[in-house]
Amino acid sequence: MSLTPAEATHQDLLARWRKAMDLVGPGPIEPHFTDAARAVDALGPVTGRWADLGSGAGFPGVALAARNPGATVLLVESRRKRATFLETVVAQAPLPNAAVACARTEDLPGPFDGLISRAYKAPEGVLQDAARLLAPGGRVALMLGDADWSPPPGWRVVAAARYPVEDGHRRLVVLVQEEPARM
Repeated sequence: MSLTPAEATHQDLLARWRKAMDLVGPGPIEPHFTDAARAVDALGPVTGRWADLGSGAGFPGVALAARNPGATVLLVESRRKRATFLETVVAQAPLPNAAVACARTEDLPGPFDGLISRAYKAPEGVLQDAARLLAPGGRVALMLGDADWSPPPGWRVVAAARYPVEDGHRRLVVLVQEEPARM
């Protein structure tokens, strides 16, 4: 998997900071980058204002910003030490279309055109937050394992894609949108 220059900087910084900051678990870091890049690529080009909820070590928000210069991406992380790492990535990458918010999702001002989440909450919890944070017509990209998933009432799947990562597993990204209110 080919990384953008910003993603390569992210990878270098993560390799250097991971243990001191407890950013990712043990094992190779490459599958994290492949997972984020393939999920973001499966969405197609995105524009507008997006937020990566629970960005942690920057997955998938850094890839979203690096691969979609027409979008602005807010990396949302409530833990200060992880937010500090993300601020360093954004500054050194550089990612002029990305910013970091050291905040809880409940305190975020919306609206956003899109939200993305990898391991922030269960999908239904992300969609509860999305109902408050999304602009009308906004979309949510959920990064899931390989199991099938169906949206709860009031939401519809716009697109879905499965893809492999180096750890031998397959992943699923699902793009959902609120169903229009009936009159």
